[in-house]
Amino acid sequence: MSELLRGKRIAVTRPRAQASRLAAWIAEQGGEPVLFPLLEIAPAEEQAPLQAAIARLDVYSLAVFISPNAVAFSVPVILAGRRWPDALQAVAIGQSTVDLLAAHGIENTLAPRERFDSEAVLELPELQAQRVAGKRALLLRGNGGRELLADTLRARGADVDLVSCYRRSAPADAGPLQALLHAGELDALTVSSSEGLRNLVDLLDGPARARLRQTPLFVPHQRIAEVAAGLGLQGVILTGPADAGILAALSAHRWRQA
Repeated sequence: MSELLRGKRIAVTRPRAQASRLAAWIAEQGGEPVLFPLLEIAPAEEQAPLQAAIARLDVYSLAVFISPNAVAFSVPVILAGRRWPDALQAVAIGQSTVDLLAAHGIENTLAPRERFDSEAVLELPELQAQRVAGKRALLLRGNGGRELLADTLRARGADVDLVSCYRRSAPADAGPLQALLHAGELDALTVSSSEGLRNLVDLLDGPARARLRQTPLFVPHQRIAEVAAGLGLQGVILTGPADAGILAALSAHRWRQA
């Protein structure tokens, strides 16, 4: 077993269903992963919009999945009642979403290959105005979130339906992380959501926030780094995208010796 992270206690704050790969790698490198999801994920309280979209699925040309959670909380429901339409093109933001769609038998998904965000999806040739004007698109997502994808596709002439198939919520408290921060026993955090990071800061007391400001914070997107800076966090490390980028940054980091 490699010892790159020997003795390092590192918080993994992805939703629980997406945390296993990163946590396992940290453990393989001799570190101690601390699983603490900053977003709780559950089915949408209102299922009627998803059922209505399923009933008219054949009218759509594009089905855009915002995240793996969008797949997990919509595709099994869709496939329980009907087959995926041959003419319906799936679009995903990241490779994890592509992989999960493939596991359900939905292949040839359109997705960016380098950056994994809405802006990168909108740069895809297949989503330019001359290709989407007059088409109907179904955008599957969680509650709230950015409107950039829907607004831009509409501006390009597409007819977009938004369906929230899952909901995100903050954990009730941050007791386990707060205790580690108070004791100075948390060496780093990995954070892959701006919303989750805000949840954490809101849940911490003053002394824990002060510790967090100085703790290495590995984030895979510039937008999260900007939010962290706005919250006064000083140990922000911008990584490459997705888990692979976080893993590489953790490996390359020059850890302060105890």
